[in-house]
Amino acid sequence: MHLTLLDHLRCPFCGTRFAAVDNDALRRDGARLDEGVIGCECSAFPIVAGIPVLVADEATRLAMHTLEAGRRDAALTMLLGLADDAARTESFRRLTGAGRAPTYRDLLPILSRDAEADCFLYRFSDPTFLTAEALLDALAYETVPLGGRALDLCGGSGHLTRVLLRQSARRDVVLADLHFWKLWLASRIMAPGSVAVCCDANNPLPFDDGCFSTVLLSDAFPYIWQKRMLAHEMQRVASPRGVIVLPHLHNALGENYTAGDALTPAAYRDLFAPAGPRLFDDRTMVESVLNHRSIDLTHGVEPDTLGDTPSLTLVASRTPEPFRRYDVPDRLDVTGVLKVNPLYRMELTRKGGTRLIRHFPTPEYEDEFSLSKRYLPPAVSVAADLTGATGPITRELLGDDYPLLRQARVVLDAPPDYC
Repeated sequence: MHLTLLDHLRCPFCGTRFAAVDNDALRRDGARLDEGVIGCECSAFPIVAGIPVLVADEATRLAMHTLEAGRRDAALTMLLGLADDAARTESFRRLTGAGRAPTYRDLLPILSRDAEADCFLYRFSDPTFLTAEALLDALAYETVPLGGRALDLCGGSGHLTRVLLRQSARRDVVLADLHFWKLWLASRIMAPGSVAVCCDANNPLPFDDGCFSTVLLSDAFPYIWQKRMLAHEMQRVASPRGVIVLPHLHNALGENYTAGDALTPAAYRDLFAPAGPRLFDDRTMVESVLNHRSIDLTHGVEPDTLGDTPSLTLVASRTPEPFRRYDVPDRLDVTGVLKVNPLYRMELTRKGGTRLIRHFPTPEYEDEFSLSKRYLPPAVSVAADLTGATGPITRELLGDDYPLLRQARVVLDAPPDYC
């Protein structure tokens, strides 16, 4: 954590500023605060692996005291949720030992204890990600002068944070989530360069007023109990000309897998009424992205016209500039490395090429993300060896197949240690 972050952090409980505590837990590297304790007028919180943990619970307090006692590795293990599982702890230590470079795919089964691991591993090609990515890219790469800081709230392990990071106009991108292990993965693999803050979105947000030009919350809002408070907080931390973006809001009138505590479209709109919200049907938006490579924010739809659509997107701004039609940019550049989508199994052919066969991890995943079959072909043959045995995948290696493989999400622009 860079020390300048303290200028924008506020205690979620008393609202006062933080200062680093000068004790034996403090470990600095120039202007970076890697480990230590920060205090406000009411509480103290640990910083572990460069991540401030602004959560008031017994696990966090115990990790802070463990850190202050000089047991840094044990504090990390506690916050990663491994302390009660010796087998997982040992697997984690083996993977992350000296000289080791575990991948995101290696670490997920250890750190995630439920089916969320599948959603995270295959996130780059699911339909909800495609739509959210296109929306963020459109807003950033067209003439809307957003710039400034961005907040990816409840952003998990940083897939959309990575989208925000590649936008050149961004000054800083903050990733906030309740689960420390997700932030640790993001900082290490998925979105290095982001600013990770561990906090609970059911409490006031630990940020200064008006400090973000973009406030993003994708997928998670229906799972928040304190929705009224969170909607107010998102508007508070957004700058006067900022944009609030909530892709994939589950509709209480429709059907969704793990719908959470969903609201009606009218209720979502009313929560963000002071910020000038407009609603958009996700079915229309995904069709526009897939068929026309465009997103039209010119006119929102009235809540009663959304009917039983499973999900919707809310975009709010106090200024009219964001609300227009955008061409979605074709992203064929590479910001990380090229990887075969892990949904595909690879088989070498006799001629040295590769046969890629789509394989969904579970029937439930296939059903929930069935729309991905529109662009993920069941099988594809490539003349080159994509297994990595002869070297990394490059644009030149794929030749004329490159644009199609990228657009179909068969080949991904992924972090170097993705899989």
